[in-house]
Amino acid sequence: MPTLYSILPDFLLSPLFWVLALLIFAVWQFIRNKWRMDIVALLVITLLSLSGILTVNEVFAGLSDPNVILIALLFIVGEGLVRTGIANQVSEWLMKVAGANEVKVLILLMLSIAGLGSFMSSTGIVAIFIPVVLAICHGMGISPKRLMMPLSVAGLISGMMTLIATPPNLVAHSELVKAGFDGLNFFSFTPIGVAVLILGIGYMLIARNWLDNGEIVQTEHKGASIQQLIEAYQLQGRAKMVVVGADSEFVAKTINELNLRHQYGLNIIAIQRVKRLRSLVLPAYGTTTINQKDILLMDLSAEVDNFEQLCTQFGLRNVALKGDYFSAHSKSVGMSEFSIMPEAESLGKTISELKFRSVYGLSVVGLKRDGKVLQENMIDIPLKFGDVLLVMGEWNQLLKMANDKDFFLLNEPEESKYVAPAISQAPHALFSVLTMVVLMISGIVPNVIAALIACLMLGKFRCVDMKSAYNAIHWPSIVLIVGMMPFSIALQKTGGIDWVVGVLLEIMQDLDIHFMLIVLFLFTAVINAFISNTATAILVMPIAIAIAQQLHYSPVPFAMIVAISASSAFITPVSSPVNTMVLAPSGYKFMDFVKVGVPFMLLVMLLSVFLVPMLFPL
Repeated sequence: MPTLYSILPDFLLSPLFWVLALLIFAVWQFIRNKWRMDIVALLVITLLSLSGILTVNEVFAGLSDPNVILIALLFIVGEGLVRTGIANQVSEWLMKVAGANEVKVLILLMLSIAGLGSFMSSTGIVAIFIPVVLAICHGMGISPKRLMMPLSVAGLISGMMTLIATPPNLVAHSELVKAGFDGLNFFSFTPIGVAVLILGIGYMLIARNWLDNGEIVQTEHKGASIQQLIEAYQLQGRAKMVVVGADSEFVAKTINELNLRHQYGLNIIAIQRVKRLRSLVLPAYGTTTINQKDILLMDLSAEVDNFEQLCTQFGLRNVALKGDYFSAHSKSVGMSEFSIMPEAESLGKTISELKFRSVYGLSVVGLKRDGKVLQENMIDIPLKFGDVLLVMGEWNQLLKMANDKDFFLLNEPEESKYVAPAISQAPHALFSVLTMVVLMISGIVPNVIAALIACLMLGKFRCVDMKSAYNAIHWPSIVLIVGMMPFSIALQKTGGIDWVVGVLLEIMQDLDIHFMLIVLFLFTAVINAFISNTATAILVMPIAIAIAQQLHYSPVPFAMIVAISASSAFITPVSSPVNTMVLAPSGYKFMDFVKVGVPFMLLVMLLSVFLVPMLFPL
């Protein structure tokens, strides 16, 4: 009696058939974009295990892959740069140099990334620049889709710049040496990389329009902006900034001792002080001592009409403010609306009696009751339930007050989303990132350990805390990478790679050298679309060298083509961690990478097939 297995076609009994079927299914789901990519990846892991093609250890091998851990750690490094304000400063520098010109921003961005990525992990540099690009897009009012793809493209191109820029280059060098040939030098890839970078910049100036129509993005404001709060509480024109002179009466006295608010209507909001060659914004506690050359950020009460006279009297130099002070200093000094909790001990007490400055390091600059703004003698009015206080000071102090049992946070301005809560730790963050870069370039420790050291330093210097570190990791991206990695193991176990190699040798045998290199480039690119570029290089590099030897050519051009193709992982979001990292913050779909990446990959192929035989004789 025939069994089920005996009547099935032979190809249905082949594990390779089911691996290829599952691969096609995953790619089709990515293209349809109906299911989340990380869900598809988890489904792939489950089916590969249930089918018996891979063991449990093999399907979860990605969780022990150092590159996966590296990507997670680099998300934390990027968060450290955001929390310390460095990302915003870099974006402001780029926008200052480029102005509001998106073309200049794109060119400078791609040049910066390609240059830095030549000496460190492209994944690392892209992780660092993701928050920078988001800040630039927010500042320019454009969609992140217009700059995130140039970011990932430049990150991948950086892998073509130097020998150490990406693992496939090192694999090419290693395999050539193993085969008894001279290896590659540090700048072997540089001429090709520079040519591809120029091509990439020109291409992305056109291709960005395929991703977004260029319309100005209107930011959705869930809360009022600082400027709107200023207008609502009638604070226009009340901001002043003064420098404390050497002969000032303020020097060596505390804010409480000066008693400026009660006597003169002068309210010190925050203090800017230069310390160790950097400017810090300090909260204005009542016990804070004023030093010579301190810059005092002040709010004047409505009754003050002799400010210049008071400055002369106290030895202060009035500094002209460009624009509105509250908005200009919104990265370090902010404001929020608070209301009083029912049955709070603060009910019935005046603002003066609550000693906001001494307890919270903050100042109440506005008071609303029944929808009306109270200005005259505001600090001496007993508080009632339902009163709304506009409180101003350093952002960190505002966050602490939000946890107070007597008050609850009613409204935060939109600017609070872009605050750097650890801005004073910026030098330490730079030192941590520089340490990571040096360790990566020198090769003293593996890249993943360099990134781990940087994360520990960021934690030690309080640039990030545990909550922000865990929240910074984009877990769907990690799951996606882990879920796609088992395909490389499955293809090797089922003989898929060997089968394709045999076919490839038959195709290439009678072709012109340029067409041979095109076939090799495309073969590498197809594999690279679904497994990591490092795994692709490891699989294809020995094949390429063997083909060159059989055809009596120098293996160097063949190895170079494989390495360049492995770095040309532009065509899917899963073909490189660089692409996967920009997927979430940009809002790209699978087909966005296909429609932009495939044409550019073909252009890179034609350019490299033309240049490689010229630079590396056959």
